[in-house]
Amino acid sequence: MRVLLVEDEPYLADAVRDCLRLEAIAADVARDGDTALELLSVNSYDLAVLDRDIPGPSGDEIARRIVASGSGMPILMLTAADRIDDKASGFELGADDYLTKPFELRELVMRLRALDRRRAYARPPVRELAGLRVDPFRREVFRDGRYVALTRKQFAVLEVLVAAEGGFVSAEELLERAWDENANPFTNAVRITVSALRKRLGEPWLIATAPGVGYRIDTGPDPAHPCDRS
Repeated sequence: MRVLLVEDEPYLADAVRDCLRLEAIAADVARDGDTALELLSVNSYDLAVLDRDIPGPSGDEIARRIVASGSGMPILMLTAADRIDDKASGFELGADDYLTKPFELRELVMRLRALDRRRAYARPPVRELAGLRVDPFRREVFRDGRYVALTRKQFAVLEVLVAAEGGFVSAEELLERAWDENANPFTNAVRITVSALRKRLGEPWLIATAPGVGYRIDTGPDPAHPCDRS
């Protein structure tokens, strides 16, 4: 999952970003409205976390732009404005959830996971595919009933691959969905992470590779793409 976090208080923004990374959630931080709009124009996000009172275009304006785009991106408003009228106006703007400051980081993570689960394509809370069982809330993975210990980045990559339900995911898409904006587009981090993930999941190899196409969870033969599992 990749999140846009719009928060102008540096300490809070860094704390939330670091917390999300520990939960295998990539987060790009914008400390003003102009930066937020720029990031939205060049990146694809699963969720937006918006402080309403920020420099430049307000969090309310960012929410309006997201809703007007028709992307269906869920919005969580994160703000000190806790009156019922404030909350009502936030929901009227298109917010899907509202969390007032101060808040527990663990609650924020749970709310983001819940919003992600309720997105347009209605992913179930626990996904099962090709003998894999992936639980994003507990960050647990089982293969044929055997627990598989993964690093945070390996888990993030596996989430994207499992969500594709056997379809191919390009290295570029994995880099965009499982890493943040600081990732080097020329890095070999995707190849290294997928290779390590494949070994962690064990034999028979479950992640198939098609050179020049990408990676997929091997749910059976795909005659359109001969796959290299090495």
